[in-house]
Amino acid sequence: MTAPTLASERLLMRPWRESDREPCAALNADPRVMATMGKQLTRDESDALADRIATHIESHGWGLWALEIPGKASFIGFAGLSRPPYETPFTPCIEVGWRLAFDHWGHGYATEAGRVALGFGFTVLDLPEIVSFTTVTNQRSRKVMERLGLVHDTDADFDHPMLAKDHPLLRHVLYRKRKAA
Repeated sequence: MTAPTLASERLLMRPWRESDREPCAALNADPRVMATMGKQLTRDESDALADRIATHIESHGWGLWALEIPGKASFIGFAGLSRPPYETPFTPCIEVGWRLAFDHWGHGYATEAGRVALGFGFTVLDLPEIVSFTTVTNQRSRKVMERLGLVHDTDADFDHPMLAKDHPLLRHVLYRKRKAA
């Protein structure tokens, strides 16, 4: 299935290319980017992640698109929709998420890409709800979630099942957005 390329005012959200692997590995190895993700990724781990993301997009026609600023930067990170591969009280679900290279933080790109992904999820995929989650301390992503109109569901905050019980990032907050009637 061919995934569409989505566009916003400043971004292209496109299927992945082989040339995205190197900048993606740099992004996943950056301690500033990965500070709220549990750990930095090795090149092999990053390539495996890129492969899983690209395969999902090719198979389903949606997923975590590569982000590009046309004429300025061919890869600044990724954003879109994903299905968490583990069980929690709120799964199965579709999550909106993003990961941007540090140099591209603070420019509104995560919010811009998130809006496009939410629009795709609600209109093309006809999803009734989309969630997003992060660590309790990740104020930057929480602010993006709020700008996107997601609402913190305090009763659904959870311990991330992929992290050790003593991990400092164990506790996560859940945000939700329902499709407009």
